[in-house]
Amino acid sequence: MEISIVIPLLNEAESLPELTRWIARVLEAHGLSYEVILIDDGSTDDSWSVIETLGAEDATLRGIRFNRNYGKSAALNVGFEAARGRVVCTMDADLQDSPEELPELYRMIVEDKFDLVSGWKQKRFDPLSKTVPTKLFNGATRVISGIQLHDFNCGLKSYDQRVVKSIEVYGEMHRYIPVIAKWNGFRKIGEKVVQHQERKYGVTKFGLERFVYGFLDLASITFVSRFRRRPMHFFGTLGSLSFLVGILITLWLTGEKVYLSLQNLRARNVTDQPLFFMALVAVIVGVQLFLAGFLAEMVQLNGPRRNDYLVRETLN
Repeated sequence: MEISIVIPLLNEAESLPELTRWIARVLEAHGLSYEVILIDDGSTDDSWSVIETLGAEDATLRGIRFNRNYGKSAALNVGFEAARGRVVCTMDADLQDSPEELPELYRMIVEDKFDLVSGWKQKRFDPLSKTVPTKLFNGATRVISGIQLHDFNCGLKSYDQRVVKSIEVYGEMHRYIPVIAKWNGFRKIGEKVVQHQERKYGVTKFGLERFVYGFLDLASITFVSRFRRRPMHFFGTLGSLSFLVGILITLWLTGEKVYLSLQNLRARNVTDQPLFFMALVAVIVGVQLFLAGFLAEMVQLNGPRRNDYLVRETLN
């Protein structure tokens, strides 16, 4: 099978018939063998009934239904596990992503040998309350990750099958799949300008809080990806610096006290100076960070995934 289209959805019953017909029309016109995997993320409308009806009429369509709403990351992770295509594409179910983009996204993976291609909605049909925070969010992600994409959160993406079978998407990390892929060694990441449609049915499922959570998730994934296998490098470095600063301040205060006393000059007691207590806090925090590093190393040493290295290919 050439292409799998993974579509997470929540309360999109109205758009599903039109979307699946549109996908079929485009891919059949290009002679691509495909499957469509619809993941119902705990919908409370008739989405699953619509999926059952469509599945009975179309053998290329598969459906997965969650017992409750787990979020887009969970839906994508399950869809990636179920996908069988050489190339795996993702798109939203609200008709704002155009299936007309799928053949070119497929070609960029197969012919141009990209590991991942992300869509860029250069012209968006969204209010300023959504577009401005999106630009700030994408800018911060580019700086931290080093990946020069304009639209990390675009749902329209294509992947080499090796990518989706090698990564795990959890929490709210679907925004950072390109970052996860890069830190797993899939560095050929491309971008394609894609058409953004106006919403035809229903309402958006995301509010402004996603940008707050997005920055927190970015900090989390940055730390985990860089220091998961060597937590002592992070905690130990911070702990050592904090401890060293505290010790140096204490020595300086003590030395100053001794010098002034030898010169028969008036000198304040070391413990009467606020700087001493700041130094004491720095020493204590440094020791705690150092111990946290040791504990994290012990947890990592006994973890089941301490040696989960990805082998790209082998030659016998």
